[in-house]
Amino acid sequence: KPLRALHDCLTKTTIIAVEFDGGVVIGSDSRVSAGDSICNRVMNKLSPLHDRIYCALSGSAADAQAIADSVNYQLELHSIEMEDAPMVRAAAAMVKNISYKYKEELSAHLIIAGWDRKEKGQVYATLGGMLVRQPFSVGGSGSVYIYGYVDAAYKAGMSKDECLQFVINAIALAIGRDGSSGGVVYLTAITEKATEHKVVLGNELPQFHDE
Repeated sequence: KPLRALHDCLTKTTIIAVEFDGGVVIGSDSRVSAGDSICNRVMNKLSPLHDRIYCALSGSAADAQAIADSVNYQLELHSIEMEDAPMVRAAAAMVKNISYKYKEELSAHLIIAGWDRKEKGQVYATLGGMLVRQPFSVGGSGSVYIYGYVDAAYKAGMSKDECLQFVINAIALAIGRDGSSGGVVYLTAITEKATEHKVVLGNELPQFHDE
């Protein structure tokens, strides 16, 4: 029974990633729940796959983290063998392959975002056997509340600061509607020069008309 309870800890969550000219921004909320109980209020659901490649986790917390850890290990070996940093698409393909191979055993959805010298900033959605590059991608239980917002607010050619605000607004709106999303907002901005991390506390999130 304790093992079953551990497996039922779900990152019922809101995750989002968006490309900009020169990099990507990836973000998530921090609430992890099991049924009606909150297991963790401040889990960072942005997991590094390599220096310039991150993924956002949703689904079963244990399953999603296991996939991320496996891909991180494989990419470390890959980069040593190739004597070069891995491509973002290669990381996304690894996630997709594991997710599809173990689709009956694992319950997880990951968004992969990163920068490489060939394609620059990239965002990939992986769901089952699907691998699709998109200018932005949202996932998790909170995503259903914000599709209208992201479709209306996204515009091509946004700057890094505009993408950061876009992600913060989207997650704040999801937190306001989705009981399974909450806590703080974790943000990671990835460019050729740096990987920058930021945390926005709950009382610092933007307020909207219904709040």
